[in-house]
Order: sequence, then structure tokens, then C-alpha cells
Amino acid sequence: MRTLLYTLVLIVSTSLFGAAQAGSTSPTMPPVHKPADAADPTVIIHTSAGDLHCTLFPKIAPIGVDNFIRLANGTKDWTSPVSHDKKHGVPLYDGTIFHRVIPAFMIQGGDPKGDGTGDPGYKFKNETSPSVTFDRPGRLAYANAGPDTNGSQFFITEVPYPSLNGGYTIFGQCDDAAVELVKKIARMATDGETPLRPVKITHIEVHSVGASAKSTPAAKTSSGAKSSAQ
Repeated sequence: MRTLLYTLVLIVSTSLFGAAQAGSTSPTMPPVHKPADAADPTVIIHTSAGDLHCTLFPKIAPIGVDNFIRLANGTKDWTSPVSHDKKHGVPLYDGTIFHRVIPAFMIQGGDPKGDGTGDPGYKFKNETSPSVTFDRPGRLAYANAGPDTNGSQFFITEVPYPSLNGGYTIFGQCDDAAVELVKKIARMATDGETPLRPVKITHIEVHSVGASAKSTPAAKTSSGAKSSAQ
């Protein structure tokens, strides 16, 4: 199943795509929005190309943040879209890739199948807020195939992209250094939107407060299958 993002890009490839590029060269950027407080969870997405540091928004997207943390540390069960086996105690994101990259837009990953068609075996509802929009680079959000079809796939934006507002759950903000890495990953050699040598997520390190974050990362109890999201 292709993501709604893919359809969106095809529709707006001439107008909004150009607008996004213009936004990336703007001499001023809006101040970083901080919807929560100093106790917000943070994550380090360790990849084969470097680390992505992001702050999560549990007050804006409590379901989405909890889902991401628990899939990252192996405390949430999921089903492999490849073997159809139930995974227990297995961090979903370890070994997955950024399977889709678009310069001046975003990079997308978190698919346990690896081709953009997989999911964790369940879906959950969108969480959107007018106070947190795609008005700046570095937004961390769930990819979906329509309203309320979030699973494990996520994307990180390279530029402001207001045409996405209201349709996707933004559950975090990545820092300036992460945005620079996103730009590099998005510009690696591709076949269309598929990287020829995909960047791999080796592990997601969670630094957070709250019940879900207090769980220590579980050891893998079975081989993690590559999968993909909505």
C-alpha cells in the first residue's frame, strides 16, 4: 500500500514542491515551537549515516509518542508483515531503513518490510493540533494511507510544508543538526524515490519520563524482519 504522501507529492509536484524549496531559503525562520516542557521525552535515532536528535510531543500526540517509544524499545508487540509472526520484546525500528527520500521535502522510514507497504499489524488514529503545524523544518510525523491509519512509518521534513497541515500526526521536532543530516540523506543516489544504498536505523535511544519510557529496552528474542509502513 502506498502512502498518502506519495499521492500528495504527485499532485503538488509543480506548485507546492516549489513553494517548499522557496521556504527552505527564507532568510528568517519562525522560533522553535515548544508545546511542552523540559520533561519532554527525547530520542536519538542512530543511523548508519549519523544521529538524529529529536524531542517528542506527548502533550500534542500522546498516542503517537507512546507508540513510537514502545516500538523503539521493544515493549509493544507487533506483527511482521513479512513472516506474519508476532514479535514480542523486539524493537521494531532496529535494522529498518529510510526507504523513501525526496530532496526539499522529507525522508521516510520505520517500515519493517522496507518497501513502503508494511505496517506493525495495527493502526491508530490521527492526533493533530493547530498549535503544531508543518511551519518549520525537522517535523517528526507519522506517514499514513488516509485518516487514522498510523502505524510505525514516520517521516522527517527538510523544509516547511504547510500543505500537510491537518492530515498527519506531528509527534516531535528534530534539531538543526538533524535537519542537515536529513538533507544529506535525501540527496543520496536513488532510483526514483528509493535510495540505492538506503541509510539504516541501527537503534533508537529513548531518554524520557513517564511509564512507557521507564521500561528498559528489551533484548531481541527473535530476528527482526524488515517491514514497511502504510
